[in-house]
Amino acid sequence: MSVLKRISIRYLPFADAASDDLPLGQLLRLSLFQVSVGMATVMLLGTLNRVMIVELKVAAFLVAAMVALPVLIAPFRALLGFKSDTYKSAIGWKRIPYLWFGTLWQFGGLAIMPAALLVLGGDVTQVRYDIPFAGEALAALAFLMTGLGMHMTQTAGLALAADRATDETRPRVVALLYVMLLVGMAVSSLVIGYLLKEFTALELIGVVQGAALMTLVLNVIALWKQERVRPMNRAEREAPTPSFRDAWADYAAGGTAGRLLVVVFLGTMAFNMQDVLLEPYGGEILGLSVSATTLLTASWAAGALVGFAFAAKWLAEGMNPYRMGARGILAGLAAFSAVIFANPMGSSEMFFIGACLIGFGGGLFAVATLTAAMTMPAGVAGRGLALGAWGAAQATAAGLSTAIGGGLRDLVNAAATQGHLGVALNDPSTGYSVVYHLEIFLLFVTLVALGPLVRTATTNRNGGTGKFGLADLPT
Repeated sequence: MSVLKRISIRYLPFADAASDDLPLGQLLRLSLFQVSVGMATVMLLGTLNRVMIVELKVAAFLVAAMVALPVLIAPFRALLGFKSDTYKSAIGWKRIPYLWFGTLWQFGGLAIMPAALLVLGGDVTQVRYDIPFAGEALAALAFLMTGLGMHMTQTAGLALAADRATDETRPRVVALLYVMLLVGMAVSSLVIGYLLKEFTALELIGVVQGAALMTLVLNVIALWKQERVRPMNRAEREAPTPSFRDAWADYAAGGTAGRLLVVVFLGTMAFNMQDVLLEPYGGEILGLSVSATTLLTASWAAGALVGFAFAAKWLAEGMNPYRMGARGILAGLAAFSAVIFANPMGSSEMFFIGACLIGFGGGLFAVATLTAAMTMPAGVAGRGLALGAWGAAQATAAGLSTAIGGGLRDLVNAAATQGHLGVALNDPSTGYSVVYHLEIFLLFVTLVALGPLVRTATTNRNGGTGKFGLADLPT
């Protein structure tokens, strides 16, 4: 048995993340909440945005605004985490209430999602509604509920995992949870793509509401008996709550923190402006089916996993995280170039390679900037607030870039198809191409902003950055 244990710890991925307080079985069960979040991410950023634009004929700007709603809630994740840290319960629970109510919000949003979308696409379903903007309001509510649930669930779940892990295993525990998110996205995209090979309104209802039910089942299994009951005495309940404002002011006054947040904002804008357009581009311009374009999420997730592996190797060797972030940006330049050339070359293979490289470059950039935030001195603010600021900058940029990308595509395509841009550009691919070229420009701007940080690297000279850890991962 001792030989078998040594073999399993050496060769089973993340087996060394377990500890006496958090055995491997409970850790794997807890990680199921990341699978549900990954499934919801695929629905929002992958399948539904393509269905709304191509099948339901909804304007790309409106779709982009809908998809951006959940992302724009993410800056409040730091506040959600802070509230769960200081939550006072008679039985001592801190994370479980937030994890449970986040599950309910996520379930409710997905449950009403298909009906809201079918009301929005009334011309396709041949049903007319006299209530003005009923479809828009219902769809916005569904996206908002789902996004709030995802962020609350993930924030509380990651915090619970960090609470139960030891100081030694915490980085590997959170790394496992990050990988489970990507695995959930990859598996969900394959399953959803298979179920929607023949798109109908009835199939859409069944798939999305099935995802809602799976969310409830997975998260209940994940949270069951994960947090110990520890009754609080009166003194603990009446103790003053720490000040969030003072901690934030201390962090904002520190060194290179401001430039790092600018880099995170610009880089995220560059990588995420295509989020709502990649699958419609494959369907409208390259003629791919709903099932085929849903596989793009699997390609992106595979690229992100490869980027994760390279990041682990390079950071363990002591690489400057800012230089690693620059490598992610260079991969993004190649990725968007491949996506652009996939249309004139008529190559779906190049398109999928580009999607994979977007995941690789974006993942590498996110891990690099996250590592920099973890190692940056933050005074009394602490690492948690620094990571919250990183998550806020990333999420805000992701939401804005998604809305801007969809609106720019609509505006340029309207001008191109009306002949205002000349005969050569009178093509529906023009709007997509302008967005991808703008992303390339933003990647170069990010490189310019990143340069000074390389000279003031926060790498530990006495052994590099150490083992790769994504402790307290905010997204």
